[in-house]
Amino acid sequence: MTLAQESAVNRTETIALVTTASLVGLGILQIILGETISRSVSLIANGFDCIGDGFVSGIVWAGLRVFKKPADQRFHFGYYKLENLASIAATIVMFLLAGYIIFRSYNQLVNPEEIQLPFIGAIVAFVAALVAIGLGVYKIIRYKTAHMSSVKLDAFNTIKDGTTSFLTVLALILSSFGYTIADPIIGFIIAGLIVTIGFAAIKEAGYMLVDACDGDCLMYSVLIKTYAERVKGVKAAQVVRLRRTGPVIQGELEIMVPGEMTVSELNRVQSEIIKISTDKISELERLTITVVPFEKEE
Repeated sequence: MTLAQESAVNRTETIALVTTASLVGLGILQIILGETISRSVSLIANGFDCIGDGFVSGIVWAGLRVFKKPADQRFHFGYYKLENLASIAATIVMFLLAGYIIFRSYNQLVNPEEIQLPFIGAIVAFVAALVAIGLGVYKIIRYKTAHMSSVKLDAFNTIKDGTTSFLTVLALILSSFGYTIADPIIGFIIAGLIVTIGFAAIKEAGYMLVDACDGDCLMYSVLIKTYAERVKGVKAAQVVRLRRTGPVIQGELEIMVPGEMTVSELNRVQSEIIKISTDKISELERLTITVVPFEKEE
């Protein structure tokens, strides 16, 4: 991991911890207000959503703490993929919360209760929205440097929390004008947003765990092959295999060189390919090059 990437991990670790404390505190406040005074299912749902998103950030924070550990005798390639496991664990928490919110929204729909002091609940939800949106935007900016799926999940999950808080404000305002059905409907919408983001996150983490190569990875494969074939002495670059592990990419490259090439020349070729590739692709941490002799066709 480069110094820039390590610095990015440290910053995202700090903001994840700040997000955990902020969202859990706001979530508890909304649940207490919703259960004891307001009796609003959307406010309670948003409170649980805030707490859940706070725990998601906490899981990401814990994953980042382990993620920074260097490679050892057991984990030869480092602890990068634990970050993907953190994403999956965070997604499971999101699914559980969505199920509970659906249950509470259904009960409110079939047995509606009058919302008390809706504007107080709306103010609390509005503050939660502003905090979540601000933290989420900051995380997205940091994600561009860190390139970690769990951080990306945490960022979009925090912005989602801000969106659901704004929806809660809307539900409480509508309820104050007599549209009580808005309360459970917003609860269902909140649950749907949670499930949608959760499915996208678990899909991306699963792909990375099985070393799938798509998106930028495919483009990098073509670039590395092109860089290699431009190096003097390389007749062809045949196979490029890449896999993303956390914020870095590790790869294998097979090149063809003349059979009479000396070890010294071969070392120069390999060093030049690695230097060009890592200079052009900052995420490339390791490139293993295998060599096969080039035979001229008669």
